Amino acid sequence: MNNGQKKGIAAAILGIGAGALAWWQYKRMSPEQKQKLKSKVNEAGDSIKDTARNVESSISEKYDQLKNTTKEKVENIKN
Repeated sequence: MNNGQKKGIAAAILGIGAGALAWWQYKRMSPEQKQKLKSKVNEAGDSIKDTARNVESSISEKYDQLKNTTKEKVENIKN
């Protein structure tokens, strides 16, 4: 086993341990704490979705601008 594989295995074990700890802590939470955590996760998800939509819109606008600029340059070359 080479050094890279050992590091990968160690990282996997740490990840499993962190996941188990998080699960254990979640199970010990009160219903109010669980609801608060779920709200935070939902807000984070909504924020990510909004950001993705904004990026998509921005890329579409830049693409349309570039396409129009290219068409204008081709028409100018033809004339």
